[in-house]
Amino acid sequence: MRESALLIVAIAAFIASAFVPGGAIDTATRPEQTAPPSETLSEPGKLAEPSPTPTYLAPGEIAVPRSADGQFYAEVGVNDRPIRFLVDTGANGVALTGDDARAAGIFWSPTDLETVARGASGPVEGVLVTIDAIDLGNHEIRNLNAVIVPQGLPVSLLGQSYLSEMGTMRIEGDRMVIGS
Repeated sequence: MRESALLIVAIAAFIASAFVPGGAIDTATRPEQTAPPSETLSEPGKLAEPSPTPTYLAPGEIAVPRSADGQFYAEVGVNDRPIRFLVDTGANGVALTGDDARAAGIFWSPTDLETVARGASGPVEGVLVTIDAIDLGNHEIRNLNAVIVPQGLPVSLLGQSYLSEMGTMRIEGDRMVIGS
């Protein structure tokens, strides 16, 4: 229960800066067209460039290059499906967009939504879930607590509940090195 509370607080902090009122309504009960996980919409109808590809260094270590927007993105396996995440060292937990949760085979009902955080525009609705398996660079964690934020979260977040299990993290020029 304490982990869930910390996860909610971390997600609230991120969403407070990213929550956009009037975002697309998204539920897992209605299939929608989505961009491939390696691409995102930078503005309505316009695809952003795909993120640079991470490279594997020593065993258990992965280098994630800085994207053109200055952030670090990685393709992460969620239930054996590739999902694009923002590597967010300031987030306590893992948060999935509604589209990414569906792509990973995680479904919910609109009746499951509850207030999971409070953003700048008010309450943030989400669903607490457990991800069966999540992996980056062959470092898999099973049964990881996460939250689905189906409205207002622009990209899924890979936070400390996963990253702390990878070992060290450091920035080397234009890359983030995670692991061992």
